[in-house]
Amino acid sequence: MDFSLRRAARAAGTTHKVLLYHFDGVEDLLTRAVLRLRERRIWNALAAATASTPGADRRPLGDWARAVWPVLVGPESWVLDQAIGLAMYDPAHYADLAREASKQYLPTLLAACPEHWSVERKFEVAELILGTLRGFLIEWRTSGDAAGIEAGFKALTRALDREESALS
Repeated sequence: MDFSLRRAARAAGTTHKVLLYHFDGVEDLLTRAVLRLRERRIWNALAAATASTPGADRRPLGDWARAVWPVLVGPESWVLDQAIGLAMYDPAHYADLAREASKQYLPTLLAACPEHWSVERKFEVAELILGTLRGFLIEWRTSGDAAGIEAGFKALTRALDREESALS
C-alpha cells in the first residue's frame, strides 16, 4: 500500500506527529477516514432515495435502488472501492473495512424494506441488495463493463419490484 502518515500529513498540511496524536497509526487513520466517507455516502444515498418522494412513507425497493445507484458510483466510490480491495488483498490488516461496510449499510437497507415484512425477510433482501450492489461496484471498477452492469442492475430492480409486490 502506498500510503503513510508522513504522506497524509503533507497532504493535510501538517506533520506526522500531529496525526499520531489523533490516530493510532496509518491503519487507524485509513479506517476512520473510510468509515466517515461511507457515512457521507449513506446520507447522500438516503437523500437521493427520498428526494423525489416527499410525503411518501417509503419508496419501493426497485425505485430506491435506482435512486441510490448514482450516489454509489459517485466521487467517493474510488476510495471506498479501494478499501474493499485492501480487505480482500490483506485481510489480516483490513478485514474490518469490509465487515464495517456491512454494519454501516445494513441498517439503511433494512429500513428501506416494507414494514410488514418479517425480520428474516428484510434481512434476506437487504443482504441480496448489499451483495449485488457491491458486486456491481467491483465489476464497474475492474472491468468497466457498463452494458453488463446496466443489464444486471435492471434485473435486480425488476426482482426487487416483483419481491415487493408478491409480499404486499
